[in-house]
Amino acid sequence: MPATISGVFVGDLWLRLVEPYIACIKRRVRERPVELGGRTGEPDKGGLRREILAVRNGLTADDVREAGRALAERALELPELADARTVAAYVSVGGEPGTLALVDALRARGVRVLLPVLLPDNDLDWGEYTGRDSLARVRHGGRMTLSEPSGARLGPDAVTGADVVLLPGLAVDGRGMRLGRGGGSYDRVLARLERAGARPRLVVLLYDTEVVGRVPAEAHDKPVHAAVTPRGVHRFAPG
Repeated sequence: MPATISGVFVGDLWLRLVEPYIACIKRRVRERPVELGGRTGEPDKGGLRREILAVRNGLTADDVREAGRALAERALELPELADARTVAAYVSVGGEPGTLALVDALRARGVRVLLPVLLPDNDLDWGEYTGRDSLARVRHGGRMTLSEPSGARLGPDAVTGADVVLLPGLAVDGRGMRLGRGGGSYDRVLARLERAGARPRLVVLLYDTEVVGRVPAEAHDKPVHAAVTPRGVHRFAPG
């Protein structure tokens, strides 16, 4: 039987959410250069970010919250999360798919959940999530306000002890290449994991239509193992 959210079929809900994304993606495909000699011109990261963010900004708070609840249901079915003892997660911001339902469910399972703390240089420190009353709203200059753990700081290397790292993003392609916001925070996290020889499962949380044909990638970009959306799980095979 299809999953429901407060009596509404997830598929019915998503028909309402997906229409602006379909229009965005169709427009993006029309703008891409045709394939020549086996090589395809890629869209620039900045342009793709702006388009996806513009669509996300059109979602209501109810859209984001309901999508987050559906996404949590899908994510909690992952074997990786079922077996995890420590998960590095994040609290969603703006039009990102809501993550608090998932974070709360993981904690209720007895999972140790780490949340990021943004540092002045855009690197990430980490703190343990002990419930919603442990979160503090922190304004970072003129950039954004984030919900961050208010307890002890564990250091940037704390993420290397995670079994699963849940990453924010704007899009992912069939290679597992993830498009982030461009601040570089999670590039540093992934580089830190590689230097430490840590091999957690990397999972990006997105809307369904943000799983796209191709994301522009650079040499330092690292692929993820899976993407979870409100309607399912997409698995990749990073090299």
